[in-house]
Amino acid sequence: MPKMTERDRLADLEARQRKISDELESARRALRGKYAVTIAEMPVERLTEKDFRKLLTQAIRVGGSAALTALKGLPAAT
Repeated sequence: MPKMTERDRLADLEARQRKISDELESARRALRGKYAVTIAEMPVERLTEKDFRKLLTQAIRVGGSAALTALKGLPAAT
């Protein structure tokens, strides 16, 4: 097998990088789709869109476990 030139090697690496990037995006879409199904089953209409976005953004920012711990300490809404 002939040795690859630097240009061929670079082209091969770039093609692999594009393939991995496509696979990552596909996996993200699939996971977000699963979360979307979960959200569809929740009564999110009780929140404003702004509050819903803020809630999710902050929960993701601090991490799921930390967000759950903080929320569990709050009294239930009436």
